Amino acid sequence: MIRRGAFSFSGASVIALALLVVVPILVLLAAWRQQEWATWQHLLDTVLLRLIGNTVFLMIGVAIGVSLLGITLAWCVATLDFPGRRWLQWALLLPMAMPAYVLAFVLVDLLDYAGPIQTQMRSWWSAFPGFSARHPLWVVVTLSLVLYPYVYMLARLAFQAQGRAVLEQARILGDGPVRAFFKVALPMARPGIAAGLALALMETLADFGAVSVFNFDTFTTAIYKSWYGLFNLQAAAQLASLLLLFVLVSLWLERRGRRRARFGELGGRQVMRVRPRFAWLITAFAFAVLFMAFLLPVCRLLYWVVGTGIDGLDSRFFSLIWRTFLLGAMAASLVLVLASWLAWVKRHQPSRAVSGSVQLATLGYALPGSVLAVGIMVSFSAVEARLDQWGLAIPLVGGLAALILAYVVRFLAVAFGPVENALQQVRPSLVEAARTLGATASDVGRRIYLPMMLPGLFTALLLVGIDVMKEMPATLLLRPFGWDTLAVRIYELTAEGEWQRAAAPSLTLVLLGLVPVMVLSRRR
Repeated sequence: MIRRGAFSFSGASVIALALLVVVPILVLLAAWRQQEWATWQHLLDTVLLRLIGNTVFLMIGVAIGVSLLGITLAWCVATLDFPGRRWLQWALLLPMAMPAYVLAFVLVDLLDYAGPIQTQMRSWWSAFPGFSARHPLWVVVTLSLVLYPYVYMLARLAFQAQGRAVLEQARILGDGPVRAFFKVALPMARPGIAAGLALALMETLADFGAVSVFNFDTFTTAIYKSWYGLFNLQAAAQLASLLLLFVLVSLWLERRGRRRARFGELGGRQVMRVRPRFAWLITAFAFAVLFMAFLLPVCRLLYWVVGTGIDGLDSRFFSLIWRTFLLGAMAASLVLVLASWLAWVKRHQPSRAVSGSVQLATLGYALPGSVLAVGIMVSFSAVEARLDQWGLAIPLVGGLAALILAYVVRFLAVAFGPVENALQQVRPSLVEAARTLGATASDVGRRIYLPMMLPGLFTALLLVGIDVMKEMPATLLLRPFGWDTLAVRIYELTAEGEWQRAAAPSLTLVLLGLVPVMVLSRRR
């Protein structure tokens, strides 16, 4: 246990981790001291208003899409009995393993004018007018299909926790099933739904790959073009600060929506699932969502991989897998250590300063990868310039440290949740009993803490590792020269329209992502 006198080290270390998140934000805000009037005039005359409109449209559309899919599927799985429910309740989490940019280029290929769907439609109906495969609505559909599991998972847990007695009381008071859902069940599940919706919107704002495939300009694409197209890091930093404004507004709205919500233990029996007359329609709907979000893209990727054979499986492909795995392993291990230390200090040294620092340190998941990349690059450039003035030639820009730092800041919150939950499983009475029996500190850690926390630690390690391997914006902007990953390779190939060549790295990423999803569904 950490003593109060140890605050000089443990408390300072937690504050230092919080500064890792705060410093990139402050750097982005400081970028406004140097005005890029010519660049901003060009952006205002060309794309700025469209960027704002597209971002707002995307957030509203995805919020509606993930809410409809997630809440509907969660309610059906939690309260209704229909064919296939037992395997669909965990299979509906599989789209979490599908990167949005992979589903995006698969849908563009299938829905394009020369794709199989429109070609078949013209063969059936010669006067078929056709449609655009890159319409903005398809961006909303793609992100909704990939991100709805966030709302589905938390909403299902909320509906299951309500108990049978709550709905029975509503029925006794004269409410029908639909009215009871909207008046009782849905308001009680609102905190969990709002949390899942917030995660989905954060991922929407951070997305770069999917919007690039659809040629749908957002702030993430504008940041990339300002950096690599205009070679203007200052303008990229100012655009990133505007995107950060969208993130902060979204977080404020989510906190305001949950301000009066209260969590509590709900008594009563478990929900009795009823079998409706339209049970097969529910099965068809759930399977259709699973098919569109996961089975269809996987089948299309397998078709391409089989068609191209082993041509793409060369030494470069295996080096991409190795670099991707190495980055994921290094970042996940470091994040796990830091998250464990945060949880340990928060439990054994509770104070207002520590709690506030932990909240700041775990805020990084709300920061898009492109925002972090710009903030870290500007910070490292300033530090490197100052070191050069002091005669210390230490290369920081373009190194691996910047990329690892972005991963740590971005995904520390992902690991902190499972680690904190695992630490809470270790009751203080167990530790006190072990100390009474003469166990040393190392014995307590080895025989009590580690065995009880191991499942949570393993889950956190898997989740962060897969998130790092799928992450595209920060990797694309901060990777050292020659350190291409599977995500970067997918972006390069899809930018050139090489769908078939992108199938092998895409399928590899999907298969890697299945591991933590299966672990998560099993634990749930």
